[in-house]
Amino acid sequence: MRDKKRSIGLSFAWNGLLEVIKTERNFQIHLFSALTVILASMLLSLSQMEWIIIVLVIGFVFVAEIINSAIERIIDYLRPEIHPAAKVIKDIAAANVLVASFIATVVGFLLYIPKILALFKVH
Repeated sequence: MRDKKRSIGLSFAWNGLLEVIKTERNFQIHLFSALTVILASMLLSLSQMEWIIIVLVIGFVFVAEIINSAIERIIDYLRPEIHPAAKVIKDIAAANVLVASFIATVVGFLLYIPKILALFKVH
C-alpha cells in the first residue's frame, strides 16, 4: 500500500511539472535558457564543482518559477476579479523569480567570463 501511495504522489508531481511546462510561457523561457546554459557549459568544459553550481542555480530558478505559477493560480482561483491585494501578492511572487534569475545570471557571469576570456588569450 505504501509503494502505491508513493507512486501516486510521484504521478501527481509529474503531472504538475508537465502542466507547468505546457502552459507557463515563462517556464518555457527558463527551460530554453537552461538548455542554452547547459550547452555553453559543455563547450566551456566546466569542472565538476562548476557543474554542481550551474545545476543548483538552474534548479533554483525552476523552483522559483513553479512556486510563482502555483501562487498565481491560487490567487486567480480565490480572487478571479482584479483586486489590489491580489496584484501585490502576484507581484511579490514574480519578484521571487526575478531574484532567482538575477542570482543565476551573476553566477553564470562569474563562471563563464574567465573561461571566455581565456579562450581569447594569446599565448
